[in-house]
Amino acid sequence: MGKVWVLDTETKGTGATVVPLEKVLKQPAPADERVFVPRESDPRPEREPEPKPPRAFKVVDLMTREVLAQGASTRETVDVLSGVRSIVDVSIFVWQPQREQWRALSLREERVLWELRGGAA
Repeated sequence: MGKVWVLDTETKGTGATVVPLEKVLKQPAPADERVFVPRESDPRPEREPEPKPPRAFKVVDLMTREVLAQGASTRETVDVLSGVRSIVDVSIFVWQPQREQWRALSLREERVLWELRGGAA
């Protein structure tokens, strides 16, 4: 008796192929195959979040590009801003320790510092 051939369409993007019927039929799993059941792991203790370092600011005069303050605390930054004529005369940056770089404050963030300056006067 000859082999029975079938069209196998379960190929991955190469098109259908003609294969013997025995190859397409699903074979039962061997009975002696062991089943692996992983054991439950012990729950890990939750780490306490590290305390955030205090913010550090840098203030740069836009006309002269002179650094008026670098690594300054919020209070020191507000004190530096009290000597500035207008909010648009300076650029204010905040230090980001995760990225290890200075990030320019948005206008909204600058206004918050500027309003603190008004309260200090």
